[in-house]
Amino acid sequence: MPSVREVMSKDLVTVDRLATVEEASALMWGRHVGSALVMLGDDVEGIFTERDIMKAVSKNADRGRTMTVREFMTPSPQMVDADATVGEALDVMLTGSFRHLPVTEGGRLVGIVSMTDLVQATSKRSSD
Repeated sequence: MPSVREVMSKDLVTVDRLATVEEASALMWGRHVGSALVMLGDDVEGIFTERDIMKAVSKNADRGRTMTVREFMTPSPQMVDADATVGEALDVMLTGSFRHLPVTEGGRLVGIVSMTDLVQATSKRSSD
C-alpha cells in the first residue's frame, strides 16, 4: 500500500485566521480545494473547510459571510505522518469524520491529503 507521501499535495492553501468566511471561501473556490490551513508562524493553528463555510452561513444567515475564519475553523487538527500508509490515513479520517488531513514529517508540515486522494490511491491499487 502506498504511503501518504506518494499521494499528498504539497501545494498548501493557507488563510489568515482573521480573514472573513467570504474571503476564505473565495480563495478556496479559486484554488479548487475543500480546505485551507490556518497557520500561526510555522505551526498549524487550525483547518477551515467547506463544512465550516456551510456552518457559518447556515447558522448565522447574512452575518456568517463576514465572520472570521477563527470562529469556525477546527483548532489543532489531527495530522498524519508522511510515512503512514494510505490505509492508516483513511482510518484516521473515517474515525474522526473529516475529509482533509495535514501531513507532517519530523513535526513539520509538508502537505495535505484529502479523502479523495486516499480513495483514488486505494482504487488504483486494487485495479493493478
